[in-house]
Amino acid sequence: MIGLLRGKLLIKQPPDLLLDVNGVGYEVQASMTTFYDLPELHQEVTLYTHFVVREDAQLLYGFSSQTERELFRHLLKVNGVGPKMALAIVSGMSPLEFNQVIHAADIARLSRIPGVGKKTAERLVIELRDRLPKTDVSDSIHTPTTSSVPSVSASDEAINALLALGYKPAQASQMIAAYEDQGLSVEDMIRQALRASLK
Repeated sequence: MIGLLRGKLLIKQPPDLLLDVNGVGYEVQASMTTFYDLPELHQEVTLYTHFVVREDAQLLYGFSSQTERELFRHLLKVNGVGPKMALAIVSGMSPLEFNQVIHAADIARLSRIPGVGKKTAERLVIELRDRLPKTDVSDSIHTPTTSSVPSVSASDEAINALLALGYKPAQASQMIAAYEDQGLSVEDMIRQALRASLK
């Protein structure tokens, strides 16, 4: 299993990354929380990874912290939760926030995550509240580490990222529309839109 990658960041188009690790290019799907922590292109980055093998694909998912990857793995053990939904959940809130939502049994907030209906939200609470610690979580809410000026297509990139997380086109466009004229980076737009949608 591939558990960690350290290499040069060649492409970052949420949620997809391309890492050059000693001349080998690894395609990785990263959580939005991880995207906020990424360096500029052609800089070195270290990602904790989870390797998924399916009949039709071999996929790598990348995270900036072991705590985030651990949450992703906990989510995959829940009946009915696949990698796409797990990535959407991890992208929408930090491990600390997720733990608080689970222990508070906040079904309404969980149900606002794309692909998570009421029954799935209830299942998440039932199956995870005894597995997740109430206080022993080192992650806090991540803040962006870059302040790049968005390109003309920044809003389109942000919308595409939300589509990849499971949001519908009209919903994704509406979520990003409120931030198009604020001069935000792609990562900032996505972060603000996700946080607003889950309130």
